Amino acid sequence: MQYNHQEIEKKWQEYWAKNQTFKASNTSDKPKYFVLDMFPYPSGAGLHVGHPLGYIASDIYARYKRHKGFNVLHPQGYDSFGLPAEQYAIQTGQHPAITTETNIKTYRKQLDKIGFSFDWSREVRTSNPDYYKWTQWIFIQLFNSWYNKDTDKAEDISTLISKFEAEGNANVNAVADENIEAFSADEWKGFSPTKQQEILLQYRLTFLSDTEVNWCPALGTVLANDEIVNGVSERGGHPVVRKKMTQWSMRISAYAQRLLDGLQNIDWPQPLKDSQTNWIGRSQGAMVSFDVDGHDAKIDVFTTRPDTIFGVSFMTLAPEHDLVAKITTAEQKEVVEAYVEATAKRSERERMADVKTISGVFTGAYALHPFTGEKVQIWIGDYVLASYGTGAVMAVPCGDERDYAFAKHFGIEIPNIFEGVDISEEANSVKEGVKLANSDFLNGLNYKKGMKTVIYEMEKRGFGYGKINYRLRDAVFSRQRYWGEPFPVYYKDGMPQMIDAKHLPIVLPEVEKYLPTEDGKPPLGNAEVWAWDITKNEVVSNDLIDNETVFPLELNTMPGWAGSSWYFNRYMDPTNSEEFASKEALEYWKDVDLYIGGSEHATGHLLYARFWQKFLFDKGVLPVDEFAKKLINQGMILGTSAFVYKFIHNIKGIPQVFISNDLVDKGRIEKDEYHKIPDYESQFFKIIDKYLGKRDKPEVFHGEVKVHTDVSFVNASDEMDTEAFKNWRPEFKDAEFIYEEDGTFKVSREVEKMSKSKYNVVNPDLICEEYGADSLRLFEMFLGPLEQTKPWKTSGISGVYSFLKKLWKLYHNGDNFEVSDAEPTKDELKTLHKTIKKVEEDIENFSFNTSVSTFMIAVNELSALKCNKRVILEPLLVLVSPYAPHIAEELWDKLGYKESISIADFPKFDEKHLVESAKNYPVSFNGKTRFTLELPLDLSKEEIEKIVMADERTQAQLQGRTPKKVIIVPGKIINLVG
Repeated sequence: MQYNHQEIEKKWQEYWAKNQTFKASNTSDKPKYFVLDMFPYPSGAGLHVGHPLGYIASDIYARYKRHKGFNVLHPQGYDSFGLPAEQYAIQTGQHPAITTETNIKTYRKQLDKIGFSFDWSREVRTSNPDYYKWTQWIFIQLFNSWYNKDTDKAEDISTLISKFEAEGNANVNAVADENIEAFSADEWKGFSPTKQQEILLQYRLTFLSDTEVNWCPALGTVLANDEIVNGVSERGGHPVVRKKMTQWSMRISAYAQRLLDGLQNIDWPQPLKDSQTNWIGRSQGAMVSFDVDGHDAKIDVFTTRPDTIFGVSFMTLAPEHDLVAKITTAEQKEVVEAYVEATAKRSERERMADVKTISGVFTGAYALHPFTGEKVQIWIGDYVLASYGTGAVMAVPCGDERDYAFAKHFGIEIPNIFEGVDISEEANSVKEGVKLANSDFLNGLNYKKGMKTVIYEMEKRGFGYGKINYRLRDAVFSRQRYWGEPFPVYYKDGMPQMIDAKHLPIVLPEVEKYLPTEDGKPPLGNAEVWAWDITKNEVVSNDLIDNETVFPLELNTMPGWAGSSWYFNRYMDPTNSEEFASKEALEYWKDVDLYIGGSEHATGHLLYARFWQKFLFDKGVLPVDEFAKKLINQGMILGTSAFVYKFIHNIKGIPQVFISNDLVDKGRIEKDEYHKIPDYESQFFKIIDKYLGKRDKPEVFHGEVKVHTDVSFVNASDEMDTEAFKNWRPEFKDAEFIYEEDGTFKVSREVEKMSKSKYNVVNPDLICEEYGADSLRLFEMFLGPLEQTKPWKTSGISGVYSFLKKLWKLYHNGDNFEVSDAEPTKDELKTLHKTIKKVEEDIENFSFNTSVSTFMIAVNELSALKCNKRVILEPLLVLVSPYAPHIAEELWDKLGYKESISIADFPKFDEKHLVESAKNYPVSFNGKTRFTLELPLDLSKEEIEKIVMADERTQAQLQGRTPKKVIIVPGKIINLVG
């Protein structure tokens, strides 16, 4: 009977779906285990073979845990809001919901083909109103909360109002906006409702504020830093500028220290932890205020080295700093405005990465040194960011390389305060800077004591104080786009009001156009029915807005990370319409035991998800404050791209010409100069004759340029189907080709990121069709360690496919399924149990690649032993089933079992089968092995010698002679000498 993977895999995928084999229960006597994959975005391109790598690994582990007796939750869903679907809607006019649904169907079909053990009954989609109802609910909870630094957690906003009513805000210790005005209880009670709401917005965990954002005019939306690459939008490559807009923001900075501390309690990769640590950026120092000469204004600066304050030579503000327009002199106004405008076209990341360019403009204004009173020039420079620290730095050229380079570049005087002093050990120490200050209160102090003393003096004099600062900025939470979660917010007297949670979800309305409106409002500004009636508690026509009972709704939508920051918790109770998730479900599942996904989400999704988890823990919604105990970053599968060489020439009137790879003079390709045509000139002149007629050979100069071609046009021998290439794109339809002598056209190959834009993606559907899903699963694991990046080469999968056919044959005698109930031999038991031991160790250590090798060795050994014993082959199937579940299910069924192999117990390793009781000794004569002899390991030297001397093969070798010496090392060697 032949191994028919297509028939077998279709059969068992249908069986799993029909019987809901992998459905998890929220009530079970078994221990729980929650295996999670990172939320996929359903793009129109579908999956390529690089995408399933992490899913296969998590599926193996989920199946393994079921075999080990766990109640396993292994869900899947879709991060289905997002910019790509909206851009497609703008281009085609098709509603994003339609394209998203189409893409999800494609993804589901592809995922099912690979045989994942997902509990599809728990599927969630972020764009489903039943799901984003609870995303809106979380937003309301954040709005109605503040962060109490005394209790170190989020609390209901009502507790803050009670404090204001009782004693004002003087003693309130909260994470809040800077520079909040103090007020008494009586003053609070006297404020208008609007004024009170404005004050509360300065404390709420989600709030409205004027924020510098990354604005992409072409996309009509704000972009997060991780949505920008090299200064342009990741999606479409459009220019991005810095712009100040009123935005919703999340006060993630309140959780900065807890986010840092929590990293110590989770088993996540150290590089990922380092990324989050650096992104949060804890630093200890001081906040210092500099008065601005001639203005009622102060410049606040955070510095980690307050002891360098006596070396301050100038100050630099971010071009976006609020004070720039106010303090710039008339003489400098034009040049400052031009610089600010130019800087707005550069992203924050671009400015941070540019450490070589020195640029800036003098504002004409001066700050006053807080200790000495001396005037200090105020400049603006794009190396200072408004979103980092206070958007201002006190420049100390004698202690900072960038400040020094800036000062030298613009000719700013650098006080020589260290002249004649050995500064090799304490170059930045304020100890020597006291000469400038004409003060002696720091004399003789070391660096750390100097810092403390400076901070003490600052606090005593009232212009500074010690502070711990974090690089982590509050996260902008608004997007000027259509395809996202609507905010549950309406506006009364310009102030945001939350819609009562019992009226959720606020469903995304229909619009005719998905672009921003002509007056610059977000796409929801095109909605005609987008107002909130507070009497009917429903969305009504905009025509009814009277600002008495009907009010305008928020036009922005939430960012992509909103829905992906809590989806793992919704999986625990996905159909609950009454609450976020039931207490019972949350208490049972608690958290994710294993999370597998890409490292690129380190400072985006994973940081935001931890923030929301901690907030919901504070509110008593969740039982734990970290959502995932263990996380593994899978590596990337690289594609093998194919390139053709386009001929660059100086002959007009002929179409594009491509040269077979082996004919190209590769040593000269990368040169900028043109050069004379090489050996393939005869073929090229035939092309000239074809298009221009017979003529004298012209002087031809040329070069070659590499062009990607689709890998589907290329076979395993790197030969391209030129007709397919011509039909691929309109610009190639008349292309001419210069072939090899044998008529083939060769491409060159390079390994690079697998991407649709590089035309090197391999569709897993095609692999499953030709080799089967089990082959795909085994091959992806076999490529190398899970965490490493590795190249894909389709030709290698045939070896794995051959292994599966060999496994199949173990259970068959020709066309007949044949398994014996005979007792196994010790060699068969040895092979089985060393396989059990190795595979269990490998899975526990996530070393899936070595498991595949172990399976191959085991099948080879059992095939050589002609083993068909049930007691060996049954447990072998259970070992294989997490990796190759379809073939395992089919053979399990043939063994007579009526239930899925997925619930079978994992085989138990018995060490006794690996303990050797006998040794196959090599018997040597004068050092040369002549035969082998198997003997028990518990024999003495004398007993071994008697047996060896009595053997007829020994007598034949000795031919009547007596050996001079018999050397015996028990368990190792036997050697007869002389």
